Amino acid sequence: MLRNLIQAAAILALVTGPAAAQGVALSPFKHEERKLTPDELKAQQQREKDYKAAMDKIPEKKVTVDPWGDIRPAPQATAKNKQ
Repeated sequence: MLRNLIQAAAILALVTGPAAAQGVALSPFKHEERKLTPDELKAQQQREKDYKAAMDKIPEKKVTVDPWGDIRPAPQATAKNKQ
């Protein structure tokens, strides 16, 4: 009887451990947003500016992919091409 109780407690502890590790918010006020200092705000704006400049340097790819291209028959010659 005691052995079954110990085994059940061990299984319960193993099952609830990962769930507890995910972190349950105990209070709705726990995750309050803090104000940024002027230096942090300037640093964040500079990072955003640098990021946008880097993204503008990357060329846009204009790739047209036709997954049915090998399956479709070749376009037939039109009347304009026959003349």
